[in-house]
Amino acid sequence: MTKKKEGGTGGSCCQVTSLVSVDERGQMILPKEIRERAGIQAGDKLALVAWEKDGVFCCLTLIKADELAGLVKDKLGPVMAGLVQG
Repeated sequence: MTKKKEGGTGGSCCQVTSLVSVDERGQMILPKEIRERAGIQAGDKLALVAWEKDGVFCCLTLIKADELAGLVKDKLGPVMAGLVQG
């Protein structure tokens, strides 16, 4: 169900890549193709990031917890170092 952006320059874009169902226990299965493309393996931890608009979640994003921790460290590390030194 992946639709490639035509005439694109290879940059990033937001797209619907698949549909997933939620079972009665609230569980979802990510399709194998998506797991492979994202490098998600059994045991990986994913952080759920939600955007809220008018009190309702409008967008949910999954990011590998290790990658999120790296992003936070890269952004906050220098700030925290400056506070400790200052």
